[in-house]
Amino acid sequence: MFLVIFHQNKIITRNSMMRLRFILILAVVLVVNTSFYTGNNSKSAYYIVIDKSDYELNVYDAQGWLVAFPVVFGNDDQGDKLVAGDRKTPEGSFTIVSKRIHNKWCRYMGLDFPTAADINKFNLRKQQGLVPPYAKEGGGIGIHGTWPHEENAVDQYQNWTEGCISMKNEHVKQLYNMIPIGTRVIIQK
Repeated sequence: MFLVIFHQNKIITRNSMMRLRFILILAVVLVVNTSFYTGNNSKSAYYIVIDKSDYELNVYDAQGWLVAFPVVFGNDDQGDKLVAGDRKTPEGSFTIVSKRIHNKWCRYMGLDFPTAADINKFNLRKQQGLVPPYAKEGGGIGIHGTWPHEENAVDQYQNWTEGCISMKNEHVKQLYNMIPIGTRVIIQK
């Protein structure tokens, strides 16, 4: 049976309707499964506490502590991030907003830095003269692995990043597989 529908002087066949439906379904599948789609940022059952003074990343769930991993940071000065380029790791409460396999650092989990609280803190520091008036607050902070064959930097507590949190590649793979987007991350000194 061949179905023809006349709509505003256009002929729409059943085959073209089926083709259009298939293309729409395919487009939805493509958007849902691509890396730029972050899904719903629902609250995760897990949360992470990173202690800069102990060089440690701890993972917790509703029942309590699960696992600890050694980590390193940017600058040896473990103060809070002030401006872009200072190589300091920011302190505060963040959320993992993206995850991807990284060609240099094994896995990458992006944080939502700067948050509104970070921007307010940055602007206050600017008003107080602690930050130059032309400075920017920075961004692109995440949790990632190391360069291939450079995991000894973590063993020796060598801070080397631009402000990110770096882990051994075997550990970052475990963390990447464990936690979803939406996981809360607390970074403290």
